[in-house]
Amino acid sequence: MTNLSRQIAADLLQIQAVFLRPEEPFTWASGIQSPIYCDNRVTYAEPEVRRRIAEGYVQVIREKYPACEAVIGTSTSGIGYAALAAWLMELPTGYVRGGAKSHGRGNKIEGRVTPGQKVVVVEDTISTGGSVIEVVEILREAGADVLGIVSIFTYEMQKGKDRLAEAQIENTSLTDFGALVEVAAQTGYLDPKAIAALKAFRDNPGDAGWLGMLG
Repeated sequence: MTNLSRQIAADLLQIQAVFLRPEEPFTWASGIQSPIYCDNRVTYAEPEVRRRIAEGYVQVIREKYPACEAVIGTSTSGIGYAALAAWLMELPTGYVRGGAKSHGRGNKIEGRVTPGQKVVVVEDTISTGGSVIEVVEILREAGADVLGIVSIFTYEMQKGKDRLAEAQIENTSLTDFGALVEVAAQTGYLDPKAIAALKAFRDNPGDAGWLGMLG
């Protein structure tokens, strides 16, 4: 776990952008019982955290994708950080809509993406990877060369890893589920039984057996 990963994980817990609540699980839209709830939009309301995240995006893009020519956000969660990172890097920015406009030119991509342009996609959270892969495919259809994805947080779900690999796209997150659990353990946020349950959930979210580990 890097210093940046540790710091961002601590930030997310402190500002309650992420809740770890294994004893009172959340229910996802899919029906899955989850010990974790993540809403990284909360970070926009915290100037210091927002700055660290924006600078973290820039650091990753410069280190991993130095050829990047534009920073493109996902709609809507990635738009703000794509704009901040692009501003810091003095690069063009834009975003991909969740659906094509029903009026005007019917754009799927707002801003400007040109054939052959090397772009990095900014997302906030990676779970199963489905929505961000759709964004990558739209950009590829427009002729862009998508270098990779950068996100704030990943659940590290195997399904997400497999889908990204199948789509031949790489994601780099500023922090991840493992780092979050480790920071939570070090700060006394969770007890050892809860930590084991969280790891079991991460390894197989569809299996509610982790609930039985809390007794």
